[in-house]
Amino acid sequence: MALTAANLKLIAGSGDSNLFMYQSADAVATVAGSGYFNSVTNNLKQFDIIICVGSTGGTATVDVLTVSSATGAATVTTTNGT
Repeated sequence: MALTAANLKLIAGSGDSNLFMYQSADAVATVAGSGYFNSVTNNLKQFDIIICVGSTGGTATVDVLTVSSATGAATVTTTNGT
């Protein structure tokens, strides 16, 4: 599935890095995939944290993603820190 931009919420920020919450019915492997957050690249920067509430087979999951790159129109990549 695709990113639902309205589900990405900024919940805290210090200027150096921000903390976001994202909720999706997608599996975390999909959400953590390279390019999933491309449509919101202007909202993210390297070292931002995304708490991802997802779903695997109908069971809620929570994972912590770190934005490893996000610059302008470039591909947004994340790493899953779980």
